[in-house]
Amino acid sequence: MKKQVIVTFSREYASGGHVIAEMLAEKLGISFYDRNLLDEIASEKLGNVDKLRRFDEMPRPFFSMTVRGMASSPEENVAQIQFDYIRKMADAGESFVIVGRCAEEVLSGYPCLVKIFVTADEQRKIARVCNERNVNVDEARGIMLRHDKNRKAYHNYYCSTKWGDSRGYDLCINASRLGFEGTTDFIENYIRKRFNE
Repeated sequence: MKKQVIVTFSREYASGGHVIAEMLAEKLGISFYDRNLLDEIASEKLGNVDKLRRFDEMPRPFFSMTVRGMASSPEENVAQIQFDYIRKMADAGESFVIVGRCAEEVLSGYPCLVKIFVTADEQRKIARVCNERNVNVDEARGIMLRHDKNRKAYHNYYCSTKWGDSRGYDLCINASRLGFEGTTDFIENYIRKRFNE
């Protein structure tokens, strides 16, 4: 892409949002960030990424205080470090695709921002979890519920719009309809038309 474009992905667990986001970044020829964002941050200034990973995209504990800009919870500090880094990349003019990290809220004032939410049919999500995790249907459903509950709590704490509410996104798409490739192509076409590329 010639113009700066930033695409944020929120997704239900096992919907394929991560896969679609990664494929889209490759098609657009721009950087892709998910959990690897912590690697970037650690290599620049923090050192040990393994310590940070335990607190990545985790809901804030019930009891937490903030004093002089630093929170008492490591979850909140890791979130703020990522938010600052995301803004820094956007301000530098970088184009990228990013999954999670409340990036749609953090970058809400940027005209180059495209906000996507990916869902999928429950049976397809369950089948994917069963296959990838080698678990039964009930276990898969429990894993999905736990992950989505944490994502929702994390998102709703830091964002003004609710997780999954269509009013907070440019596109909400069910990946079960077109599959991962077709969904990626659809989103790519939308972005290219929107930015006249």
